Amino acid sequence: MNVPTPACVAATALSACLLAGCGPRRDCMYMPRIDGDWWQVAGNPDLGDLNGPPVANPRLPQQPVDFSVWQAADDTWQLWSCIRNTNCGGNTRLFYRWEGTRLFDGDWTPMGIAMQADCPRYETNVGGLQAPHVVKDGDTYCMIYGDWDYICIQRSNDGKHFERWLYDNGKPGMFTEGKGCNTRDPMLIRIGDKWHCYYTAFPKVDGRPTGGVYCRTSVDLRTWSDSKLVARGGMTGSSPSSSECPHVAQIGDYFYLFRTQRCAGPPTTSVYRSKDPMDFGIDDRADRKLVCLLEVAAPEIIFYNRGFYIAALMPDIQGIRVARLTWVLDLLDQRGHSLVWEPNRYLDSLFYQDFRGDVPDVE
Repeated sequence: MNVPTPACVAATALSACLLAGCGPRRDCMYMPRIDGDWWQVAGNPDLGDLNGPPVANPRLPQQPVDFSVWQAADDTWQLWSCIRNTNCGGNTRLFYRWEGTRLFDGDWTPMGIAMQADCPRYETNVGGLQAPHVVKDGDTYCMIYGDWDYICIQRSNDGKHFERWLYDNGKPGMFTEGKGCNTRDPMLIRIGDKWHCYYTAFPKVDGRPTGGVYCRTSVDLRTWSDSKLVARGGMTGSSPSSSECPHVAQIGDYFYLFRTQRCAGPPTTSVYRSKDPMDFGIDDRADRKLVCLLEVAAPEIIFYNRGFYIAALMPDIQGIRVARLTWVLDLLDQRGHSLVWEPNRYLDSLFYQDFRGDVPDVE
């Protein structure tokens, strides 16, 4: 395992200037790049009696998938991951927790099972917990997650112990794209005075389950706007697993959408760029906003100590890893094509054409 030294994790001048609004022009376009070696922070946990594979389908290996990383009130690093193909019943998913002293340390301490679906009291599906994501709003830590049908919310004062934030109906569910659409993989980013919640679902279009990235906005994390489709299709296709784990970051005047298509063989995430956080390209317009591909799955972008980092699944889906992330200037030719990224060679090397078919999902 390669763990970076303190000297290796010094923030780049670009990272510091971008967030401070100085240095490079805010209207410049950038491309994300993995910088250096990865270090593994979590593995496949021991769940005791709930260890997978599930009795009902012993061919499915237990795997840690979608996750969130953040600092708690005591400055320790927290990681919650959805563990799938366990023996918790139903859809086989639960949340497990790790804790680390430093972001740069490997092998964080396993802390045990953090949460299971409580059905029908709170969640809608046994074993249906999916994709936790945590942000801090004032002094409150808010975690959003999926329960297979709804995007739900819970909160914490210390960033470690969460309680469901219930609505008047006694449920934590905030919204859904509809029964059977598997509304999931939410993330939050504040843009201006509004929280933007990006997530994926696969409602039927012309009778076919069709994957896309959706967004809703809120000023208080309680009352949400109607949903808007913000990304779908293009070279990645529109299968139910074509728009998994959406994650949005803002660099200068541009927003960057990370959208996963494949978690292994190899892991693949496509990155899109737009000045409008509500439009990353739909169908025949999607490829116009495509920036590059990264050989990662379910990425989460972390800004810490004036530097960028990226957390993602291990290539064998047996843990979670972290690396430095840099942003390089994306130079375009007169036709608007990137001079930095070589798409044809990269697409061929990743068998990108397979994405139009039936590929394994991340969740």
